[in-house]
Formats: sequence, C-alpha cells, structure tokens
Amino acid sequence: MANSIYDFKMNALDGAPIDFNKYEGKTLLIVNVASKCGYTPQYGDLQKLHENFGDKVTILGFPANNFGGQEPGSNEEIAEFCQKNYGVGFQMFEKISVKGDDQSPLYAWLKEKTGEEPTWNFCKYLVKPDGTVKFYPSKVKPMDDEILKEL
Repeated sequence: MANSIYDFKMNALDGAPIDFNKYEGKTLLIVNVASKCGYTPQYGDLQKLHENFGDKVTILGFPANNFGGQEPGSNEEIAEFCQKNYGVGFQMFEKISVKGDDQSPLYAWLKEKTGEEPTWNFCKYLVKPDGTVKFYPSKVKPMDDEILKEL
C-alpha cells in the first residue's frame, strides 16, 4: 500500500501516465464521476470550482461504472461527453473501479485513510498537502461551503 497520495501513478483519460508526485503541496479533490447519474450535473459545479478556485484545489475526476451501470462508455466516449456537455477542463483519468474486488489501489488507499468508500457516483475526497483526507458523500456539491471552507 502506498504511503502517500503522491506515490500513485495513473493514466489520464487519453492514456498518458500521470505521476501524482506532480501534485505534491496541492490540495486535491478526488471525485468518482459518471455520465448517466442524477448527480451528473455536478460536472458543471466541478468545472466552476476548477475555474474559480484552481489556484487552491486540483480536481481529479475518475469515471467509474460501479453504481447502477451509470458510466458504460469507453474512455473516448467519456472524454467527448465531458467536453461537449460541461466543458471539463480539470484532469480526468481512465475509467476505474472504486469499490469491490477490483477496487483501484488509489481508492483502497482513500478508504484506508477515511474508513469510507464511495456509496454512489460523485463522492469526494479532499486530500490536503499534510496528508489529511476528508470524505464527502454525493449530496455534498463541489461548491458547497462544507468544501469551500477547507480550501
């Protein structure tokens, strides 16, 4: 198991590898996303957070099909959907599993740190540079005071 969030390496939506050590010293908001969910409009809020507070928080989106089959698309389809519908400019990654037997090591690490794993799409983990991690359920929107006060 990784000691730090900065020990991870994962592929971007276009397949390019990203070493998380490039995020060292930054506050991260890690979100499991889906294109066909009641919470999908949060993509718009995530983009707004990225545009308005990008100097204070780095958003990392992880498409996952763990809940209700709400992210059935390929990485290419997900990229097209995000750009066309929400103008997503924050970092998106390849589709992963966020719970279960095939859970991504990143999400296993987040679960170990918080005791929480995603219960649905658009759950959020706020990772501070000091290593503290806070979990927010889907119903907490990216622009809610609960998150903004932590930035």
